[in-house]
Amino acid sequence: MNKPDHKFLLKGARRHEHASFDVLVENGRIAAAGPSGSIEAPSGVESVQAEGKLLFPSFIDAHVHLREPGYEYKEDIQSGLTAAAYGGFGAVMAMANTNPVNDNASVTKSMLEKARLTHPHGPALYPIGALSTGLDGKELAPMGELAEAGAKAISNDGKPVKNNELFRHAVEYAATWNLKVIDHCEDPDLAAGWQMNEGKSAMELGLKGQPGVGEAIQVARDVMLAEYLNLPVHLAHISCRQSVELIRWAKTRGVKVTAETCPHYLLLDDTALASYSTLLKVSPPLRGKDDVAAMREAVADGTIDIFATDHAPHAAHEKEVEFDQAPCGFIGLETAVALTWALVEQGVLTGRRFEELWASGPADIFNLPVNGFKAGDPADFFLFDPAESWVVNRESIHSKSLNSPWLGQELKGRVSAHWLGGVRIF
Repeated sequence: MNKPDHKFLLKGARRHEHASFDVLVENGRIAAAGPSGSIEAPSGVESVQAEGKLLFPSFIDAHVHLREPGYEYKEDIQSGLTAAAYGGFGAVMAMANTNPVNDNASVTKSMLEKARLTHPHGPALYPIGALSTGLDGKELAPMGELAEAGAKAISNDGKPVKNNELFRHAVEYAATWNLKVIDHCEDPDLAAGWQMNEGKSAMELGLKGQPGVGEAIQVARDVMLAEYLNLPVHLAHISCRQSVELIRWAKTRGVKVTAETCPHYLLLDDTALASYSTLLKVSPPLRGKDDVAAMREAVADGTIDIFATDHAPHAAHEKEVEFDQAPCGFIGLETAVALTWALVEQGVLTGRRFEELWASGPADIFNLPVNGFKAGDPADFFLFDPAESWVVNRESIHSKSLNSPWLGQELKGRVSAHWLGGVRIF
C-alpha cells in the first residue's frame, strides 16, 4: 500500500468517450486528468498502467447495514468497509438499526471511530441517525445531537413511521440541521404478515403477499408533506410502478423529493421465488415483471435519482429456516457494480447515467464529497474490468455473510483496483 503523499500517473484507462485517459495524483488529490498525452507529469513520477480498464470515481452507497454495534456476527464496520472497498465504494451511509440503536451521539461517535481505526484511508463511513428513539415511532430522536456527532441523514430504517404528525415534525426538525429524512415507504397495516409481492406468484406459492400500493400510499403521504412543507424527503428502495408514477408526478410539480432503488428491483421479479429460496426474501419484496420494467424506465429518465444496495448481511443459520421465519435482506456491496453495469450493456443506461446514479447523484443529495476528476478533487477512483468473470462465493466475498441471491453464480465485470485518497487499497 502506498502513502497518501505518493505521486503517480495512472495511464491508459477508458473513460466515457475517451479510449485512453490519464490521471495525475499528488498528495491524495487529483492534480490533473484528461485524454492521454494531455498531461505533463513531473519527471520521475511513477506510472501505473490501467491496461484499458474502465475508470470511475469511487461510488457512494447511501443505504447499507453494517450491523455494528450489536450484530457483529453478521457484519462489522471493518468487514463491511472492506467489502465496500472491493465493491468500488469510497463511502457508505449506514442505517441506524443497530443494538443499541444509533439514536444518540455516543453510538454515532463510536461508529466513526471504529471506521477511522480500521480504514484510515477509507472507505468513509457516514452514519444515518435514527428518526425516532429506539426506532419505535413514538418520540423524535435528538437530531441536533446526532448531526453534531456526525450523522449525515435521519431515518427510521425498516420501521415505517405511521404517525403523520411525527413524520411531519421529523422533516421539519431535520431540515434545521441540514439533514434529509430517508423514509422506508410501507403501509404497516396493508403489509402485515407479508412474505412476498402480492400477485399471481404469491397465489401459486401459497405465500401472503404485500401489494405495491402499500408502498405507494406511503410515497403519496411523503410527497404531499414534502410539497406542503417545501422541504426535502428521500425515499428508500423504491420497487413498484405506482410509486414511480407518483414520484414522477411530484417532480413535475417541483416537489423536493428524491428516490433510490436497488439492483435487485431492476434485475429480478417475483417469479424467482418459485424456488422458495430465503436468499431472495427482501423488503420491499421482489415485484412483478411490469414493476421491473417501470423501474428500468425510471432510472433511465431520472425519476429515480440514485442506486443503493441496501446491503443487509445475515448469518447462514438465520436464512436456513422456513421461508416465513427468515429475515429479509441480502448482501450487495461486492456485486452491485457488475450487476448494474449489465444495464449499460443492455442499453438501458448510458455510461454517464450509470456513474451519476452511483456517484454524483448521492453526493448531491446528501452533500458528500465526490471525485469529478477535476484538479483538487479527492483521488478516489477505481478500475473496472467489464470482461472479467467471477463466481460469488466465500473466496470472492469479503463480507462476513454470504446471503446473496447470486451465491454460486458467475457474474461478468469486476472492480480490479481501487484508490482512496491516492492510496491504493487493493
